[in-house]
Amino acid sequence: MVQRVFSGIQPTGTLHIGNYFGAIRNWASLQEDHDCVYCIVDYHAITTEIDPKVLRAASRSMALDLIACGIDPQRTILFTQSAVPEHTELAWIFGCVTGYSDLARMTQFKNKSAGKKFVSAGLFIYPVLQAADILLYRATGVPVGEDQVQHVELSRRIARRFNARFGEFFPEPEPIVGKGARVMSLADPAIKMSKTAGEAHYIGVMEDERSIHSKIRSAVTDTGLKPGATMSLGVANLFEVLDLSGGLLGDRSAAAELRTEFESGKLMYSRLKDTVFENLMEVLRPIRQRRRELEASGIVEDILREGANKARVIARENMTKVREMAGLVIR
Repeated sequence: MVQRVFSGIQPTGTLHIGNYFGAIRNWASLQEDHDCVYCIVDYHAITTEIDPKVLRAASRSMALDLIACGIDPQRTILFTQSAVPEHTELAWIFGCVTGYSDLARMTQFKNKSAGKKFVSAGLFIYPVLQAADILLYRATGVPVGEDQVQHVELSRRIARRFNARFGEFFPEPEPIVGKGARVMSLADPAIKMSKTAGEAHYIGVMEDERSIHSKIRSAVTDTGLKPGATMSLGVANLFEVLDLSGGLLGDRSAAAELRTEFESGKLMYSRLKDTVFENLMEVLRPIRQRRRELEASGIVEDILREGANKARVIARENMTKVREMAGLVIR
């Protein structure tokens, strides 16, 4: 039996290379032998203040980015979350079987609410909606980064509690953790690459080449180099991007050569940075070209509409069963 996987991505801001190497590349590879459901989670996006027009445009833009990066609508259900209202209906039911203490322990909530004057209830119950996103399609696998494993564990617990109260129905999904592709900020390699840290901390997949070159050239390294020295976080991060790019290009010889130079204390960081830029752009240019062609074709709305129609068929069938089990009106 083909395993169904589900994952979602917020449409807030630019898709960056950390997203691409850490998640989207894995999403694309899973299409080969899995039944994939991928969602642009705009309900999640409104847990923070965002202009409605900006959100709508960002959702469309994210769809273009995902397809350009290899998500194939012919093999995958790709849609926008709010087009399938069963997500929020199931979230309410799951909220009734989720413990307050479970949500209070969530690391992401603690991090995102720290120091804020206003913290929405939506941010607090965000993981319940995540569980509904996954379980609405009875997905058994969830491709995530290591920082999201806690959310999948909560989804498993919610499924277990629903099943115990109303009867066996939902599977307990397993996290599918990517193979260690963790790109850090070029400006502060101690933190993960992220849009929330500011523009200097990420490289957008569709960002202007001159801007990308400037960010890589100014990436943090270290103050000196001696034979046998331990690689600093900044240098290690540049090598990580080079390794990831070389892996997709099928040629890791540049990374191997530069590593040898580093170990002998002869590496010039300017050469490392130039090589990182050249290899990264070899990966990004075809993606950017595909996106331009897709945008010019004007078919992305049709793709999302068709994806939502497919998603609704599954969602309505499963929610009919859930309502019946929970003693609610069956529509």
